[in-house]
Amino acid sequence: MTTVTTRTVTYPADGLTMIGHLALPGGADRRPAVLIGPEGTGLNDFQRRRADALAELGYVALAFDINGGRWFTDPEEMLAHALPLLDDPDRMRDIGHAALDVVRAEPRTDPDRIAAIGYGTGGAIALELGRDGVDLQAIGTVNALTTGRPGEAARIRCPVWAGVGSEDPIMPAEQRDAFAAEMQAAGVDWRLVVYGGALHAFHHPPVDQAVRSGVGHHPEHAKRAWRDIVGLLAECMPVTASGEPPR
Repeated sequence: MTTVTTRTVTYPADGLTMIGHLALPGGADRRPAVLIGPEGTGLNDFQRRRADALAELGYVALAFDINGGRWFTDPEEMLAHALPLLDDPDRMRDIGHAALDVVRAEPRTDPDRIAAIGYGTGGAIALELGRDGVDLQAIGTVNALTTGRPGEAARIRCPVWAGVGSEDPIMPAEQRDAFAAEMQAAGVDWRLVVYGGALHAFHHPPVDQAVRSGVGHHPEHAKRAWRDIVGLLAECMPVTASGEPPR
């Protein structure tokens, strides 16, 4: 296990001061990097720990912010902020590009090997970076089967993995079908994993806040989804002890 160092990074985006969490593996060499986007409630210790876990595997990892440091405890307040964002691909891209600029500016980052993963709104941002033609090595999303503007999925230049719960009322079968149709029509290398019996936000441990109906943690599927994301990164953006891609 590599020694991990972390620091808080602040940067402007969407008219806010974002407060991200950057995790670095031990050493001084360049490493592949991963952006980690949070759900609409905001960045919390769950995504920070995910960044730390990826740094332990040898990646530079930035858990980026979408709410200017805020964590919404009221679901209605969160939706009032998140839904307009989800309806505005350009805003999502701006937030994603700002985080991308931060990770590219980190001297430890290999700028030719960057991936984006995310949960909920953060996953939608990762997808919009792909639809904007950003040269990513992989995109992974959980609970984010958002579709984009017509034809723009053809700009996605990397494999896309998506995970969703079978009982997710926010991402129902119709939304799964629309996402699959968009990816297939665009010729994207895509895969979709449906976790049986799981609700929306099944990946996230319970927190002390009010939750919406249809939202719930599924501990086993949460572990499986994380293993699937790590597997995606290992396939598309492997890292060795030296940081160099395997020959």
